[in-house]
Amino acid sequence: MESAKSKSINKSASPSGHAIKKKPVYDFFKRIFDIVCSLVALIILSPVFLILAILVKATSEGPVFFVHQRVGKGGKTLNIYKFRSMVTNAEELIRQFTPEQKAEYERNFKLEDDPRVTRVGKFMRKTSLDELPQLFNILKGDISVVGPRPVMEVETEIYGNYRDMLLSVKPGLTGFWAANGRSCTTYTRRRAMEICYIKNRSVCFDLKIILKTITSVFKGEGAV
Repeated sequence: MESAKSKSINKSASPSGHAIKKKPVYDFFKRIFDIVCSLVALIILSPVFLILAILVKATSEGPVFFVHQRVGKGGKTLNIYKFRSMVTNAEELIRQFTPEQKAEYERNFKLEDDPRVTRVGKFMRKTSLDELPQLFNILKGDISVVGPRPVMEVETEIYGNYRDMLLSVKPGLTGFWAANGRSCTTYTRRRAMEICYIKNRSVCFDLKIILKTITSVFKGEGAV
């Protein structure tokens, strides 16, 4: 039987829901928070950046950082930064996937047990440390601390009637879906949770998501 929480999320993602409301005051203070938070985090975590950069470079060939194109607010193309967690020929290896792996990749746009991920990459993904370079994206204003996870252009089509709603706000380093299961949920469930966040976004909701994210990261919940 579907839980009350699930029903609430699905109802929020229903096409019959109200159009997204503009929240200029909330957006203004959220941007201030993003700038302060990213600056402080970059300063405090600079030693971690250095250690991870050395580990990535020393254990596999290729650049330290990986830049991936995603879609941001208003459909703008963004270059999202991450520590490289895969081998450099990752895209070529997709052709070597088993039928089961191809089906999973096409369904979720990722694999739970991805053979392309390096040993250091597995550790960084498990702890979400590969996401740290996105603090630069936050400082630039490409993304926010909290929001829907940045998606590829092809993924926006999965949102169907919700595509414009998804692209009406900035993506986030973390979000409602990212803090509640991440890779342990289906993409349909992920879509519902992202839309639920957009419709109900607020300062209190953002703070709850940040606290939940910290808890999930320390527990290693849902990471790939």
